[in-house]
Amino acid sequence: MDRLIGILKIYVIKGTDLVAMAAKTSDPYVIISMGSQKVKTRVVKKNCNPVWGDEVSLAVEDLDAPIKLTNQLLWILVSQTVFNKDTFTDDDFMGDADIDIKPYIEYLRAELADLLEGAIVSKIIPNRQNCLVEESPIMWKNGKLVQPMCLRLRNVQKGEVEIELEWMKVSGSRGLDPSDPLLYHPLEWDRNTPAIIR
Repeated sequence: MDRLIGILKIYVIKGTDLVAMAAKTSDPYVIISMGSQKVKTRVVKKNCNPVWGDEVSLAVEDLDAPIKLTNQLLWILVSQTVFNKDTFTDDDFMGDADIDIKPYIEYLRAELADLLEGAIVSKIIPNRQNCLVEESPIMWKNGKLVQPMCLRLRNVQKGEVEIELEWMKVSGSRGLDPSDPLLYHPLEWDRNTPAIIR
C-alpha cells in the first residue's frame, strides 16, 4: 500500500457509430489499460451503438509511469481500445483513444469541497493532442469531482466512446498530497479561475 496513490474509477457509458466489423454490425467491448493493468467491459452483442454502463477501476501507483496501448508508449495517459468479439478468430480492433488524466488530477489535488451540484471548475478543450470530441468539464457531481468525456476513436474510420472519470481515495495510501514532491507537477492553469455554475 506504500506505492498506492488511489483508485481511478472509469464508467464506460456507451459507444456511438462504431465500425461494423461483420454483416453490418459488431459485438464490441472496451479494454482500458494503464501500465501492466488491463480491465475489460462486457461484450454487447450485435450493436454499433452499444450501451455498456460498466464501471472499471485501476490502481494508480505512479502518476508518471508510462502507459502502454498496443505497443505504443504513452505518458500519463490511460489508454482505451475497442474490440469486436469473434468466436472462432482473434477479436477485431475497432479503434483506440487516449485519456489524459493530468488536468483532472491537478484539480483533485486542489481538494475542492462543498461546491454546488453541477459546478464546473474547468473545461478541457478538444485539440490535436487529445481524443476529445467536445469540451470535457471537470465538475462537481454527487459530492465528488468527476470528468465526463466523449472520445473519438483513432486508427479507425469512425466511432466515439463516452466515459466518466472518478477518483477514489484509499485509506492508508499516499494520496494526492500537493506537498509531496514525488507527486506534484503543476500544470499551466490559473488556480484562481472561478468555478462555472450551470
